[in-house]
Amino acid sequence: DVPLLAPGRTDPSGADEVTLVAKPAAVFRGELPWEDNLPKLQEVFKRIAGALDKAKLKPAGRPVVIFLESDDTKFKFEALVPLPEGTDPATKFEDGVVMGRTPEGKAIRFAHHAAYDEIDGTYEVITAYLDAKGIDVKDQIIEEYLVDGVGADDAKMELHIYVQPK
Repeated sequence: DVPLLAPGRTDPSGADEVTLVAKPAAVFRGELPWEDNLPKLQEVFKRIAGALDKAKLKPAGRPVVIFLESDDTKFKFEALVPLPEGTDPATKFEDGVVMGRTPEGKAIRFAHHAAYDEIDGTYEVITAYLDAKGIDVKDQIIEEYLVDGVGADDAKMELHIYVQPK
């Protein structure tokens, strides 16, 4: 079983307070339109996988996207794949992939177990939870994809969404 950003799984009906520990990661930074974003992000992960293959490195975690900024039409992101501890920080990759680190610090983890097309409902739950608890969070949102190769309309989609308190 591939390690997660934080150990354990979150039940879709709740939230878990977790601590993220930074790990080495292969990172690709970019900007994409919201339209058909999941297939486009999956292409980015294929690009990272190709760069890892060429560098003879294996992933040590699930694919992650950090949404940095967004507007109604597009978003800026970092897509990353965790690497084994001890990976040389000077490792060079091809195809715009660079060495970086996974997010760290306290976070609240929510689960989404439904089609990606239905993720807005999960984000509404997250917003209501944070409002009810009076928790102010950083602007970036972290999605960790637990299932590979499913389409945006596939109910087998499973991911963790992390928000970090300010």
